[in-house]
Formats: sequence, C-alpha cells, structure tokens
Amino acid sequence: MQAAVEHALDDIELGEDGARSVPPEAVAQARRAARVGVSLDTVLRRYVLGSSVLGDFVMQEADHCDLVGMGTLIRDVLSAQAAVLDRLMTTITGEYIGELEQTGRSAEQRRGERVLGLLAGGRGGTTELGYELDGWHVGAIASGDAATETLRRCAGELGVPLLCVRRGEDTVWGWLGGQCSPSARDIEVVLSEGSGTNVSFAIGEPAHGIDGWRLTHQQAQAALRVALRSPRRLTRYADVALLASVLHDDALAGSMAELYLAPLGDRENGGGVLRKTLRAYFAAERNASSAASALGVTRHTVQNRLRTIEEKLGQTLRTRQAELEIALRLEDLNRGLGS
Repeated sequence: MQAAVEHALDDIELGEDGARSVPPEAVAQARRAARVGVSLDTVLRRYVLGSSVLGDFVMQEADHCDLVGMGTLIRDVLSAQAAVLDRLMTTITGEYIGELEQTGRSAEQRRGERVLGLLAGGRGGTTELGYELDGWHVGAIASGDAATETLRRCAGELGVPLLCVRRGEDTVWGWLGGQCSPSARDIEVVLSEGSGTNVSFAIGEPAHGIDGWRLTHQQAQAALRVALRSPRRLTRYADVALLASVLHDDALAGSMAELYLAPLGDRENGGGVLRKTLRAYFAAERNASSAASALGVTRHTVQNRLRTIEEKLGQTLRTRQAELEIALRLEDLNRGLGS
C-alpha cells in the first residue's frame, strides 16, 4: 500500500503528462491476492481506503497552511488523485483477473495432461485429480455448451464422484466412479433427462480399476463414432458395440452396403420395399406375423419378400442376419435416421 501511496503522490506532483505506470509492487500484490483467494472487492477496497486517507491528508494540509483562495488548486489536486485511483484500480483489476484466469487454466491444463498420460499407460500418483482410480468407473463423453454442468448434475443426483476434463470448446471427457459399480442404466436415465439442453452423450460400460478406467473411456469413444452420426441424446456402448467396431474400419464400413444391400436393388426399383421389410422383420425379432402387422400387409406378403431377399443375396437370412442388420443401421446413420 505504501508503494501505491507514493505512486499517487508522484503522479499528482508530475501531472497527467508525467504519470508513471503502476508500481510493480502493487501488480505483484494483486496477482498474489488472486492466487491465495483474497477477493477482488477486498483488494480494491484497500486502494479506496488509501485514497480516502490521502484525500483527508490533502485537506488537512490545506487547512494547516491556510490556503485561502486556493480552491482551484485543491480541486486540481483532488482531481489528479481521483485519476490516479481510477488508473490504479483499472490496472489492479486487470492483473487480478488475468492471474485468476491463468491459475485456473494452468490447473485445468495440468489435470488434462495427467489424464492423457494415464490413458496412454502412465502410472503414478493421482492426488491432483481428486478422483480415485482403484474403484469402479463409467466413462462418458459429453458434447454441448452445458456439457460439464450436466455431468456434474448427474454425479450429484447419483451421489458419485466425477472426474472431467475439457477436450475442446464444447467437448468434455468424464468418468463417474465409486467403490460400488455405478449403474450404467441409472446414469443413462439421468443423462437422458433435461431434454431442453443441447448436450449429447456417449457412454461406456462399468469397469474396475485403472485398466477399467481406460477401457470404459475407449468404449465411450467407440460409442461416440455412432453418436456423431445419430440424433439421439445418449448413445450407450452396449447398444452399438458391433456398429461402432464396423465404423472404426473404413474399408469394412464402406463394404457393408455393397455386399448386403446393393444386391437388393435400388430403392426406386423395389429395393426400398425389401429394406423396409427387413427392418420390420428384425424389429419384430424375426416374427413374420408381427412384421406384417407393422407394415400393414399380410404374413404371406412378408414371407414372399423374405424369400426374394434370400434369392438376391444367395444366402439365407439366418446365416446373414448380423451383417444385414449392421448394413441397415449404417444406412440409417448415413441418412441421419439414428441407430
């Protein structure tokens, strides 16, 4: 504070043209206050108080010296003092906020670097993470403006620890943990709530220990490949594991339609009807009657279409069911119809 008072006196004496920069002692004090948690309001009040004391001193000196008729001079001195205080508070506020942001960024960067190191196979202490890795985990990747807040709400509602690191402007990697295995279903329900938000999620399956911590994150990343192509709010790995694996292989993903859907023909030439019949048949768990009801046709019509499909493929549906289902789901994803 002494440095600030001396700075004010010098600037009053030198005038606006000779004003010096804010003393480094005051800048260092502002930065230190930000680091140790002293509020900005408290820091600024000290300078306001110091300015008030200096103003009282100026008026006392004016009375002591009996500066009759020198009102203009006193006003100029007080005006110069106010300008110094304004400049000082502006600089101190900027330095305080800058240090606060830098400290926050540094802590987040260090946590992010530590997480990346552990995911890459690194070992060592995890105290700075504030999250235990020797328990159970469910990995989640959240995308959207309120990604972090939504993950925190989920952890709070479930009463479980949360580790999250930002991996882009609107992407967050998260882990919900605990000594007991978190319920992926409960997490799914909580994250699916709040449909008014624009946050989407890809989640892995419960896994234990640091190796499980890595695995559930890898599963969430795999589920994300599907989520990026789907309008669904939440994509769970267990629901899309095979589809996600296919998407990881560009050659395989590109071959599925050629191998299993192209033989059915173009959509305009009957291929669309055959595809629709297959989707209904698989959704009805291979029950022709239920598929017929869903399509609004007779069971005989469905059976005829299924025989046509087998003839075009040169394979029975029983031996190619998995491939056909994946090919159809890939086509839906490419058309933006979800998984």
